[in-house]
Amino acid sequence: MRVGLAGVGKMGSTVAQRLASLGHKVSVWNRSPARARPLLDAGLAWADSPEALARQCEVVISFLTDEAALQAVHLGPQGLFSGAVGGTVLIDMSTMPPACQQRMGERARQAGVAYLESPVGGSVGPAKDGKLMAFVGGDEAVLARARPLLDQMCKRVEWVGPHGAGSTMKLAVNLPLMVYWQTLGEALSLVEPLKLDPQRVIDILSDSSGGPNMLKVRGGMIAQALAGTAGPQVTVDLATMRKDVRTMLAQGELQGRHMPLTTQTLQQLDRAAEQGLDAKDCAQLPVWWLAQGGR
Repeated sequence: MRVGLAGVGKMGSTVAQRLASLGHKVSVWNRSPARARPLLDAGLAWADSPEALARQCEVVISFLTDEAALQAVHLGPQGLFSGAVGGTVLIDMSTMPPACQQRMGERARQAGVAYLESPVGGSVGPAKDGKLMAFVGGDEAVLARARPLLDQMCKRVEWVGPHGAGSTMKLAVNLPLMVYWQTLGEALSLVEPLKLDPQRVIDILSDSSGGPNMLKVRGGMIAQALAGTAGPQVTVDLATMRKDVRTMLAQGELQGRHMPLTTQTLQQLDRAAEQGLDAKDCAQLPVWWLAQGGR
């Protein structure tokens, strides 16, 4: 299949490499061409614009940073919508506010473009192994066309409703995780006086009834961070977490829901950002809490 990737940051690059390894003919576009150089050196093709990418591909997947980027890449003068009129399926996998995807869905309907939102659960590791979770909003008939490709990227593909539903589901999935980072720091503060090896503590917590899947996946990174031996790799930074939590709270407010734990979590994330953690990996949050945040 001829597949395009618009936006080749960490996730976009990983997905592009996986699909190429499965035999798909993959083309890429990125606002900063230099970011795509490793993919081009590996044999992937370059498209001069989002429009060109859509014209030459059967499916185009996008990973974009925010609503402004989403609109520019899809609706701009040389955007994906301009090139997708021939039947290309566009799948946006960014995490966006539900209302944003509702607006995009309406624009796609007016333009006669096949457009799905499909934010995914999982980070670079699951993306590399084809074990993401997809939360799809849009037309089920369009999903049927894209599903064979999504099944190669994801361990589970869930259609949850019209445009905006996928983003709502993604926010719901991530909300307990955001709160857990705060509770993990507080839990570690209780056992800190025991002076146990961080790897042993994380192993105990992850094997307990209160250990979420996140702890099983990221436990090693967290233990290294606690021991002061973590490398420079950033999987999910604090700035992204704060953006997502703000979106969760805004959606709750739209639906008339009070979310006190999420509100308090954002307050602590903002404190961490003020003390220089915005660009740091999420595994540094418990380290910050033990050293400063919980004092």
